[in-house]
Amino acid sequence: MHSYEVWVAGAEEPGTRWVYWPRVGQLLREPYEVLGLKARLERGEDLPYDDRLLAGRVAMSTAEQGLRALAAARAAQPGWARIPLSGRLELLHAVHRAVVERREELTGLLVAEGHPVRLAAWELASVAASFHPDSVADFAGRLREPERTAAGRRIRMVRKPDGVVCLSPPRNAPTSNSFYGAMALAAGNSLVVNAPPTAPLGVSFVYREIVAPALEHLGAPPGTLSVLSTHARAAVRQWLDSPDCDDLVFFGGSEQGLKLERECVAAGKKPVLELSGNDGVLVWRDAETDLAARALCERFYGSGQICMTPKFAIVHPEAADRLLKELVERVRGIRPGPPQDPETVLSPVVKRAEFAEFLDEVLAAGGELLCGGELVDVDDVPTAAGPFIRPAVVRVDGLAAAGRLRAFREETFFPLLCVVVPGEQVRLEEAFAFLNANRYGLRNSLWTRDERVVERFCEEVVNGGMLKVNDSHIGCLPVLPYNGGTGATGGVFGEANQPAVRTTHLQSIAVATLVSPRESVFDHAVGAFDRAAGAE
Repeated sequence: MHSYEVWVAGAEEPGTRWVYWPRVGQLLREPYEVLGLKARLERGEDLPYDDRLLAGRVAMSTAEQGLRALAAARAAQPGWARIPLSGRLELLHAVHRAVVERREELTGLLVAEGHPVRLAAWELASVAASFHPDSVADFAGRLREPERTAAGRRIRMVRKPDGVVCLSPPRNAPTSNSFYGAMALAAGNSLVVNAPPTAPLGVSFVYREIVAPALEHLGAPPGTLSVLSTHARAAVRQWLDSPDCDDLVFFGGSEQGLKLERECVAAGKKPVLELSGNDGVLVWRDAETDLAARALCERFYGSGQICMTPKFAIVHPEAADRLLKELVERVRGIRPGPPQDPETVLSPVVKRAEFAEFLDEVLAAGGELLCGGELVDVDDVPTAAGPFIRPAVVRVDGLAAAGRLRAFREETFFPLLCVVVPGEQVRLEEAFAFLNANRYGLRNSLWTRDERVVERFCEEVVNGGMLKVNDSHIGCLPVLPYNGGTGATGGVFGEANQPAVRTTHLQSIAVATLVSPRESVFDHAVGAFDRAAGAE
């Protein structure tokens, strides 16, 4: 059994009570038996632990433990930051090795949390790409630029750690997103991470089994890392009120996150936000429609309850029939199943009522339901109480009509893919304008064979933290950050997020020791009015 007490400044401490995590695959089959055992154990009854039904337990932390974690983080941070960057980067290499070597174990934890095997494989591939040696080398270059000379001085640009970073992972994908904190650690920050009580097991595993031992091996002070588990609102409020929190990394909905951004600024904290997404895909007239259809099917990973899946598509009318035929055939083959089934990509849907509401609005406005939309159980049997929804694809004609629908304007956190087919005379700039008008800005992607269209897309689409061209929409690559975005996705300061960069600040350094004659350091015109090399 995975069992984790509260971790404060390098030591285990008992919490207020245990939270037991069920194996979701068994929960779908035996809900009363699983939930009954979970409830009785959490009440403190002396019952045998059943590994078939439960995956582990995590202790709930107290507010007092949270305060001590913050104080310990403040005290430890300078000592951790004094370890050379090359040493701190070893933490990232250790995490990469662990993800590679313990992939099967991590997959098992994700599946126990309800992530289908294929979804878990994608999540771990994304993590591995982020910690790949090429990514680490890129981080190093961004944190410390090569030294140069100017006016006889040695100059360099260095990013310094902000101090204490507090991380609140999301409830829908806490484990994979919690790795964000390890990158903040490598930048020289100390870290307090809150494992959400709704899904605490994977986060606790990552930090107790992988990160904490690596930090100890590198000689980090004990307070460099603390791992808590309490309700996110309580943790965030404590961080906002504490002088020992510098950066607050928050995953969650846009409305809550944008409100938090304002509170952070008022409290003197740096907000780093990973909020909602409403990703668009543009399929142009000459697209490889078979591959574009596969990319659009990525919408249904986790039943669309992931911020970076494609939510809508703009399909050129000349490609629409080909694309939709291929797409509908593929989508009809996506069926629910237990998370341990390697063919499963769907998860139980939380916002089933909102799904029906958004779908009804599209249909009332003249949209066409091409497939899906039925509530079903884990065996794909229709039932009004079904926790799954068959993946739905709708078609709407005209950009103006689509722009009036919430299904295109808002994040849809359920398995609904909206396709808009513009008029016959649609111009490229109209499609770009639709993408740029999106309130959210996580990712956008394009399918076309025309390199002129590719270049225009890359230059003119300003919305989003990432653009993908003729590629998997959700796929991640070394060096490129897979999180972060503009607008309601990342807030006022939103951009593609490299955690080791976002949790640091840029500092310029000039060393004039070797300037001669020494008095010339006070001649402020030296070099300033020289012509640039090669200038006329």
